[in-house]
Amino acid sequence: MNITIKGNYTGELRCTYEHIKSGQTIITDAPVDNQGKGMAFSPTDLLCASLGACLTTIMAIAADQKNIPFEDVSTEIEKRMGTDPRRVVGITVIVSMRGEGLEARERSILEHAAMTCPVAKSLHPDIEQDIRFVYK
Repeated sequence: MNITIKGNYTGELRCTYEHIKSGQTIITDAPVDNQGKGMAFSPTDLLCASLGACLTTIMAIAADQKNIPFEDVSTEIEKRMGTDPRRVVGITVIVSMRGEGLEARERSILEHAAMTCPVAKSLHPDIEQDIRFVYK
C-alpha cells in the first residue's frame, strides 16, 4: 500500500494531515454547529474545496493542451448540509474567469473539462453539484 497522506488526531476535535511527498500540512476542525470551534476547514469543507480545486485544475490542463487563455480564474463555493442524516446535500461552485476573446467553442471545452474532473465523478449522485461559469 502506498501512503501519501498521514494524519493525527490532536485533540479538541482537530486533526492534522501531512502530504508525505511535499511535507505540506493541513488542519481540520469540527464546525461550530457540530461541537467544534470552526477555526479551520471542516472535513466537509475540504470535500467542497476539493471539488473546486479539481475542476479548476482539469480546466487548466485542457486550456494548456488546447492553447486556450486561462486567466484571472477564481472559484466561490457554497456547501449545503442536510440534517437527517448529517451530510453534504449540495455543492455550488461558481468559476469566474476572464472571458474576453474566448470563443464559444473554447468556453465549451473548458466547461466540459470541469464536468469530467475526478472529484465530481467520485461524489455520490445524491449530492447535487451546481457548477456555474461566469466570464468577466
